[in-house]
Amino acid sequence: MPWVYLLRCADGTLYAGAAKDLERRLRLHLLGRASRYTRARLPVTLAWSRELPTWSDCLRQEHAIKRLSRAAKLALVAGSPPVQRARRRRRRASSRDQRRIRSTSSAEIPSDSRKS
Repeated sequence: MPWVYLLRCADGTLYAGAAKDLERRLRLHLLGRASRYTRARLPVTLAWSRELPTWSDCLRQEHAIKRLSRAAKLALVAGSPPVQRARRRRRRASSRDQRRIRSTSSAEIPSDSRKS
């Protein structure tokens, strides 16, 4: 069965990952062969793990954990469920969108007020 896990790195950071064989994946992390991120922050220790029924569930859970704040990840490690408001990402208008907005707003100005 697949696992989702959190590692505590030597510099204090947390790394979230997913594995079908957790013990093998941990050995690879410790050898510096599983991830560039953890390779630069050895040694790592297993801080939290959870077994899930399917690989798809595991990847969804990993993605959700990666989006959590550090405080929420630490709460998860401590055993309490992470309490965090769902964040909505605001889409930033591209420069093309901004040009379109400017051109439509200037088109709405009456023609006699544009004369200087």
